[in-house]
Amino acid sequence: MNMISVVQLEVVDYATGLQLQQRLVNLRKDGLIGDVLLLLEHTPVITLGRNAKAKNILASSEILSQRSVEVFECDRGGDVTFHGPGQLLAYPIFDLRGFCADGKPRHLGAVEYVRRLEEVLIRTCADFGIAAKRIAGLTGVWTESNVHVGTGDLARPGESKTRQPSTKHEAKIAAIGVHISRGVTSHGFALNVNTDLDYFDLIIPCGIEAKPVTSIEKELGKQIPLQEVAHSISRNFGVVLNSQILWLETLDALLLPTQGVPVKAPSELRKLRKEEETFWA
Repeated sequence: MNMISVVQLEVVDYATGLQLQQRLVNLRKDGLIGDVLLLLEHTPVITLGRNAKAKNILASSEILSQRSVEVFECDRGGDVTFHGPGQLLAYPIFDLRGFCADGKPRHLGAVEYVRRLEEVLIRTCADFGIAAKRIAGLTGVWTESNVHVGTGDLARPGESKTRQPSTKHEAKIAAIGVHISRGVTSHGFALNVNTDLDYFDLIIPCGIEAKPVTSIEKELGKQIPLQEVAHSISRNFGVVLNSQILWLETLDALLLPTQGVPVKAPSELRKLRKEEETFWA
């Protein structure tokens, strides 16, 4: 059975997150570490994937600056999206050539990998009592709730209340954007947990105008601790990818045999801020 090591960080700026991912990708390609799942939050940032259109950023640079929102281009798939506090980011650094099906190692293709990420998200939403689904032809996960239309509740005394049939209201709760190089993945998905959804007014999320965004908080009417969602996500990665899950305290522990426990941000992240390159969704 495959092993996935999970490292949970705190809030990380996007540039640091990109550099960290690239370092781990290089280590994974060289066989120096196993499969890793990073869980973290970002400071407010708008990212543009390979297929992004600049017109899908609706806010001016002045407004973005006033709200302390950075903008980054990156090499993930997809269009424009937002990341910020209260949103849980999952960055799997996986070698897709090593996963098992029916007890035999095989190479997961890009499409199958994305479908499995969607399945992790659907199961995680279900853990919190939220029905979520795929939409044909689109990437990501949506919720669906019944919205009643009509004025029945406004009927005058003595008049019977009438309600029109409910309509379906689909809202995006998680965005997916991945990059795969020599079989090794980076970037991943963003699940809106307690996210300030007003930030999404700055963009046309994923270039899709017709569908709103939502969050676990909005669907449930209360905030949920991110740690609870992080444990649900990691557990569902184990189920969907038929893998054992090991929680690690620090990034350094990836290079050592260790026993895992839930974690806080490792100090070595601070060393990355001054260094090299850039990439998500």
